[in-house]
Parts: sequence; C-alpha cells; structure tokens
Amino acid sequence: MTAALSCSALWSQAAEIGSRRELFVDRHLVHSISGAELRLATPGFEGAVLPLDRPHEGKFSGYFTVIAHDGGFRMYYRGLPAAGADGSDNETTCYAESRDGIVWTKPADNVILRGLAPYSHNFTPFLDTRPGVPAAERWKAVAGTVKTGLAAFVSEDGLRWRRFMEEPLLPPVKTGRYDSQNLAFWSEAERQYVCYFRNFKRLPDGKSYRWVSRSVSRDFRKWSEPVEMEFGAAPPEHLYTNQTSPYFRAPHIYIGIAARFLPGRQVLSEVEARSIGADPGYFKDASDAVLLTTRGGAAYEREFLESFLRPGLGMENWTSRTNYPALNLVRTGPSEMSLYVNRNYGQPTAHVARYSLRLDGFASLHAGYAGGELITRPIRFAGSRLELNYSTSAAGGVRVELQDASGRPIPGFTLEDCREIIGDQIERIVEWKSGADAGALAGRAIRIRFALKDADVYSWRFR
Repeated sequence: MTAALSCSALWSQAAEIGSRRELFVDRHLVHSISGAELRLATPGFEGAVLPLDRPHEGKFSGYFTVIAHDGGFRMYYRGLPAAGADGSDNETTCYAESRDGIVWTKPADNVILRGLAPYSHNFTPFLDTRPGVPAAERWKAVAGTVKTGLAAFVSEDGLRWRRFMEEPLLPPVKTGRYDSQNLAFWSEAERQYVCYFRNFKRLPDGKSYRWVSRSVSRDFRKWSEPVEMEFGAAPPEHLYTNQTSPYFRAPHIYIGIAARFLPGRQVLSEVEARSIGADPGYFKDASDAVLLTTRGGAAYEREFLESFLRPGLGMENWTSRTNYPALNLVRTGPSEMSLYVNRNYGQPTAHVARYSLRLDGFASLHAGYAGGELITRPIRFAGSRLELNYSTSAAGGVRVELQDASGRPIPGFTLEDCREIIGDQIERIVEWKSGADAGALAGRAIRIRFALKDADVYSWRFR
C-alpha cells in the first residue's frame, strides 16, 4: 500500500511536457543543481540598422514592435521629432520593413497613422494567430493613454487600420495606467488573449514604481479585471516596458526583455550631455534591459537580476530612456535570433540597433572545467528521442542519464551508457550504447540528469 501511494504521489507531481522545448531560463523543472549554474547570456551587438532621420521621426521616436510576416519582417514605431505631452498631434505611427531582419528599409511615405492622437503615442500591433480569426481582423493593435483607456484597432494587411469597437478594451482611469508600451497577443498555451500593460504600484514604504499588470480575454472584447504581476523575492524596480511575448520556439514560455529605468541615476555631466546633443530634459536618468519570464498567470520569474543588456561604451548610451528593447525577437539565421533596441534617445543620432543571440540562448545550464550537474523534477514526455541545443569546449562534454521518478538510473540510460556529446550544435540527438530511442519511456514519470564539463546546454526537448 505504501509503495502504491508513493508511486501515485510521484506520478501526480510529474510535469506533462509532451514534446515541447524547455529552456534554462527559470527553475520550473529543476529539482537540484550541483557544481553548475543557470547563466544569463550576453547579446552580441550587431550595429545600427535603422536611422530615425525623417522629419516626422526624430530623436523621440520610440516603442518599437518587430513582427515576422510572410517570409520577412515588419517594424512599427512612434515617430516624434520633439518632446511634449503624451498623445500629441506631433506623434505618428511609422513603418519599416526587411527581408532578412538585418537590412531595413522604409517606404517613401512610411507613416501609416497620422492625426490620430493620442493613439500613435504607443500603438502596438500583433499578428493574431487564433484559429478562425476573420481575415479583416488578422492584425490587431492596442493603444491609448490614461485618459482614453486602452483602445483596440484591427487591420487586414497591417497597414490600413480601423477601430475595432468604440468602447475601450480597458477603461480610462484617473492615474497610473497605460503610460508606456502596452501589448497584447493570442496565447496558444493559455487559449486566450493576454494583455500586459503599465501601471504604477505604491509599496508599503511609500515609494511608487513603474509596474506591470495583466488582463485576459476569450474574444478580445470583454477583458478580465486587471491583476498586478508579482516578481517573487526580486527587489522592486522601475520596469518602463515589459515586452512580454511567447518565445517562438517554445510558446508556452513568455519572454520579456524589459526596459529597466533608474530615475535620477545621472551618469553624464551637463557638459558631456551637450557634447553629444542630448536634450536637456533627457540625460539625468539611466536605463538598461533585464530578462523576465513567465509561463502564464500573474507571476514573472526573475531568475537573473543582473542586466541582460548593458548600455555599453559611449556617453550616448547613458542618457534617459535609451536602450529600450523592441517588442519580440525574430529568427534571422539558421542558428541566430535578433532583438532590436532603441538607442541614443533624445539625441540627433537616435536609431535602432540590432543585437544577436543564439537560438534559445537567453540563458544556459553552465558548468566549468570541474564539472557539474542538474536533475529535473519528474516529467512525462511524448516522443522517442532527446534533442539538445548545446556547446562545449574541446575538452568539455555533456552526458545525460534518464532516471525513474524516485531518482534511480534506468538500465540502458545511465550516465555510463551515454555517449559523450562534444561540439556545438543547435539540434543534437542524445545516444546511449543501445541507441537513441527512448520511446519505451514515453508517458512514464522520469527525471533527467544532465552532467556537463566546460559546457552549456541551452534547451532540450523530446521528439
């Protein structure tokens, strides 16, 4: 009886992962780590890709969104040549495009919305992937300020837009909401629309922080009462934008590369600010970007408190509201994905830069030369072969052991049976002495033991 109860308990605790890809960005599936760590990646700087040099664009252009579409890419953003109140008539919604995500061009007239104050202030589109969505509503967008509430727009082609309905999706309030880039998307994992938006949260110490709230909807018309997101034990910080979206290779995990804002953290002197042409009102703060993740619900994971994207060399990167990441990452090569960042905000040289990452490479399970290991909590998978995205040194390697739910090595799939994995590949099938087929274990509650030396594992899945 005791054994039966024990097995039942282990079975009920197993995470059903099917064939989905899992990343080392949180501890959702981690049971134990020894001699290893979850290590945050550093994106590679690839240079400027889009100058904001047209008269209707300028140094206060912002709130960028990048969308993969029809074999290419689109970029939407606010054009604003001079600072002013949010939602002014000087704001437009602009558009750029690229075939490869590396070289970007603008149409002769790249303004797709003008004279629509205040909605061009933070107009943020998305491509609606909900099954059965009408063609005329395939493109959607949210926009608005505290006075208007969060309004919805729809489009058939992503270029010509109309209001979805007259009343706002989320209502206007007296203060504290929508004062940033708000976003929405269809979540395949949650089977509903999800909206993440700006609010302000006052903590018991009396300090107020730029925060994130969330609301959900089944039909994009009626939305739930918003809830404030939680950040666990992470210290409160100003998150100016959240940029949360399903990761395209693991859509059950939402990745947010958020702009972290540090008001009053002045780096440049007035002389230095003048030397780079920084606006007098926009150099007395600093900002960088941090990595947020969530698997749905009202909680973010902040496994990494360190900066994901540092400002970098050059005085121009240390002014107010620069270094704000665009919404969405996109694949730009066989092993590469790109993110885009608004640089030199409030300066004549304002532009968008591109950064690159390895596919799945937000973070990794890392061990040094001495070696280390990670054991997962019990899982149940579908498929027959275990695939890794990994990198080792010439002296390093990775081995994998499959265990039963109680942690006992399964014969034929022990660490000693595993053929050492050496090299650097996005997709590598794990093999044991008997071969790569683990299909006989599909549906059972098992654990995975990763043992590595001078190596990184970025993701894994069964297929």
